[in-house]
Amino acid sequence: MRFSSFLTATSLSSAALFGSAAAQRTTEQQEAQITNQTEECTPYYYEPAASQIYNFPTIWEPASILSNDTDAQAKYQSIQSAIPNIQPKGTQPASLMGNFTGYTYSPSDPDCWWTYDKCTTPKNSSLPPDLTGAPEPDTLGFGFDDGPNCSHNAFYDYLEANNQKATMFYIGSNVMDWPLEAQRAITDGHEICVHTWSHRYMTSLTNEQVFAEFYYTMKAIKLVVGVTPTCWRPPFGDMDDRVRAIAHAMGLKTIVWQYDSNDWQVAAGDATVQQVDQNYQNLINRAKNGTFATNGTIMLTHELNNFTMSEMMTYYDQLKAAFKYLVPMLVSINQTQPYVETNYSAPTFEQYISGTLTTSGAPPNPTTLPGLAPASTSGASGSSGTSSGGKNGAMGSMSSSVGAWAATAVLMGSVARMML
Repeated sequence: MRFSSFLTATSLSSAALFGSAAAQRTTEQQEAQITNQTEECTPYYYEPAASQIYNFPTIWEPASILSNDTDAQAKYQSIQSAIPNIQPKGTQPASLMGNFTGYTYSPSDPDCWWTYDKCTTPKNSSLPPDLTGAPEPDTLGFGFDDGPNCSHNAFYDYLEANNQKATMFYIGSNVMDWPLEAQRAITDGHEICVHTWSHRYMTSLTNEQVFAEFYYTMKAIKLVVGVTPTCWRPPFGDMDDRVRAIAHAMGLKTIVWQYDSNDWQVAAGDATVQQVDQNYQNLINRAKNGTFATNGTIMLTHELNNFTMSEMMTYYDQLKAAFKYLVPMLVSINQTQPYVETNYSAPTFEQYISGTLTTSGAPPNPTTLPGLAPASTSGASGSSGTSSGGKNGAMGSMSSSVGAWAATAVLMGSVARMML
């Protein structure tokens, strides 16, 4: 059966767009208890994030270093020597959405451009290879892109009920739009990685923009959740050795995948539910047939919308039966320090599969982080993202996270053809 009763489409009323008394909440615990999806996706005012919004780029716009951000400017200058002389791909603004029409690129793929030929072993020998699969046998690296989604409570409840931890690749704009939802990941014991600020094609950006997409997402997660990630995943897989080098210089490990559920393409109209079902079934069949007897794998799945979350719940039991282990990405490689902060560590792979699923050390309490005032129900209505002039919370997660991906999906399928 499908879990459509848990996750249904959210209907945004005019009250939802401007906030309401019912939608005001000040703690992750309050947020996690909401079961009505309209209320979940109603914007709210969370002071610790809202009071800092002007220290970040505009929500959902490609990031650049703010002119008054001397810390960011100093950090960017410090990594200049690590950035190879590789030019951005294509021409903005079309390239921001994956349209590389007219761009000439060498068939030898000198930059290890993933979008061109799925290259995951950098041509630059100073860079580590991308993590494409779980190295342990019969293991699935378990994680989800594009969160935090405003309507994810049923999905996170399901993971919690199954004592399952995952890696959550969070978009910086979503973190600022939905801060309490972001906090739930750390409370539930999931890993958090960077999924950039605005979810654009990273190879299309200038060096400064690539840096800013990382820097401000890391800063947002630190502000809202209390930790600084050490891993990232490129939107659409789009990266090359220039982007990898900037990520590496900022302490971020690159994680991609070997199999794609294509669950994100259903909202864009580029895939059917039946096709996504078959992609899940193909992975399950391969696991049963011994394909991963030596090395495990990673499949791309999303927290993008209600369908993508319900699809994972539909197939979770079958995945558990087909694979010996479903583990977070960093656990799969025994990286016990998932964050820059050293007072918070994760279990090793052996510890995790033996039942030690939680980390050692107390997770941060975002409401008591230094310099952050307690959240308040007073003040302007709407999400923290609204005050920046960007998309409001509900529209940022639902409209942008579906509309923007829908717009890019049409272009995505033709990228390879355009460059042949």
